[in-house]
Amino acid sequence: MPEAAKKNMHLPLPADLHAELKEQSDRPGAPATVLVREAVEEWVRRKRREQMAEELRAYAVRMTGTGTDLDEELEAAGTDALLEHVP
Repeated sequence: MPEAAKKNMHLPLPADLHAELKEQSDRPGAPATVLVREAVEEWVRRKRREQMAEELRAYAVRMTGTGTDLDEELEAAGTDALLEHVP
């Protein structure tokens, strides 16, 4: 399988952070660049999820009380179904 194209980025680190990264990369045997790439990928995924959640919250707030809001008949049917299971 061909590897995706990659771009390099120069990332100056404080000496203490660089030393800690080097120490951590020596433990599992993975190069520091792999550890940093994995950390950045995870951060980007988390930021995307957070942004999507915020966009969904904002959309829900904007649509509250509009025609796009939950259908009253569907809401009543869901409430009825839930109440059927209440002892």
